[in-house]
Amino acid sequence: MTASLQRLVESAAFQRFIIAVIIVNAITLGLETSSTAMAAAGGLLLALDRTALVIFVVEIALKLFVYRLRFFRSGWNVFDFTIVAITLAPTSEGLQVLRSLRILRALRLVSVVPSMRKVVNALLRAIPGMSSVLTLLLLVFYVAAVMSTKLFGASFPDWFGTIGESFYTLFQVMTLESWSMGIVRPVMEAYPYAWIFFVLFILLTTFAVLNLFIAIVVDSMSAVEHEEQEQTRELVSVDHDAVLAELRAIRAELAALRQAQAAPPELSAASTSRTD
Repeated sequence: MTASLQRLVESAAFQRFIIAVIIVNAITLGLETSSTAMAAAGGLLLALDRTALVIFVVEIALKLFVYRLRFFRSGWNVFDFTIVAITLAPTSEGLQVLRSLRILRALRLVSVVPSMRKVVNALLRAIPGMSSVLTLLLLVFYVAAVMSTKLFGASFPDWFGTIGESFYTLFQVMTLESWSMGIVRPVMEAYPYAWIFFVLFILLTTFAVLNLFIAIVVDSMSAVEHEEQEQTRELVSVDHDAVLAELRAIRAELAALRQAQAAPPELSAASTSRTD
């Protein structure tokens, strides 16, 4: 029974069914935010939500029955278990925030779609390298915040009055959101050469340091892809060696049969008489 249940939960059809349930549940949770949709089909949406939750609970229960403690050895299984456990929390008036967490079920799509898992694994693998780049970015931000506070704080206290305000303003500049007309040009009216500071800051952060994040993530994805290809090659190599061993055994048996058939009748009779 356990083997049949394992084949069920690991089958492609079961995985596609779970993906479909996750997508439908995410859509229904989104429609619940619409008063028009709730007025037209509120009962149906709530019923679909409860049905999806029951399906998720049954799925987790089946996996726990099949894998036992091995279920918790996989980080993705723990992730799914945590998401479902959170959405099972009571949703009384005092715990409405937990009700909004039901949308976290949509994140289960990450754990059941292999390509998404690959991206997340690459991001997790890139964290050590990203921490070094983040430290460099914070250092650049700190130097620029101190400089901008000293240079522009007296004339623009709302933007550069303190280091914290300078950090936030420089973050807006780094994202290129209204940085020119909203911040730099007004500052240039009081400080004509302020553009040099802001252009250098954008070149260092937006076009240099942030691109390092992208490079690290791409490199991590390439490494993950290479590891998966190596694992696939190892599996193919093992299967290939097994097939070759079986072919050699079959060839040896055929050779023995040919030798027995090609032996002279006298030898065959002699061997038969000896046996008698």
